[in-house]
Amino acid sequence: MMTDLKYPLQDNTVPFWAVPIVAIVLPFAVIIFYYFIRRDVYDLHHALLGLLFSVLITGVITDAIKDAVGRPRPDFFWRCFPDGKGVFDPITKNVMCTGDKSVIKEGHKSFPSGHTSWSFAGLGFLSWYLSGKIRAFDHRGHVAKLCYVLLPLLLAALVAVSRVDDYWHHWQDVFTGAILGTTVSSFCYLQFFPPPYDMDGWGPHAYFQMLAESRNDLQSETSTNPISVRQTELESVNVETQSQVETSRLNTGDAILDGSRSGMTR
Repeated sequence: MMTDLKYPLQDNTVPFWAVPIVAIVLPFAVIIFYYFIRRDVYDLHHALLGLLFSVLITGVITDAIKDAVGRPRPDFFWRCFPDGKGVFDPITKNVMCTGDKSVIKEGHKSFPSGHTSWSFAGLGFLSWYLSGKIRAFDHRGHVAKLCYVLLPLLLAALVAVSRVDDYWHHWQDVFTGAILGTTVSSFCYLQFFPPPYDMDGWGPHAYFQMLAESRNDLQSETSTNPISVRQTELESVNVETQSQVETSRLNTGDAILDGSRSGMTR
């Protein structure tokens, strides 16, 4: 097994501090930008909740699996033996690491890839969010919309590829992290928003629920106050009757005036 773990130990192309920027700050900035365009508080609130849920749930699951599995990284040999000389127990043949304990402990957290799962959790949620806002699945054949939707996923895929290229993860670790992040982000998005191909895919569930409750309250007020409605109808009838009476009086007066004028003429 150690033969497959002798890849060189090197720095990260995407450092640890850059992952929250890619997975949280970038989607957060897009959501805030959309808020300043539409001024939709419901959308802002539920989009931020969905994004945070997606990233945090993915992080908890990823770290739990890392600690439970403890798969060595591809560069574990050089973490275990910094001088390049392998030391093994003569009886059990177990590995006797001579390197730094913190570096060795980090070398046992290969499966799944945390960079990948976090990137696909945040950017996957952003991809769902954009597809709903621009109505990417409105059956009008706008290829540009599809490019906007796939752009966050492409960025997440580049982060994933860098982990294999840096010899920090095996391809199975990256593949599993991508599936984990995408699955959690999908569940979190659909928890707060309709599917993007839905007619109401542009807004959160809470907004349409508020509209439905407002209609129900208006209908209930109308049905629970029949006396006031009847009184309003009677008042309108009285106004119409009075106007008709005044009109008839005016017509009668005009007829009398016309008759008197014709008599005087004779």
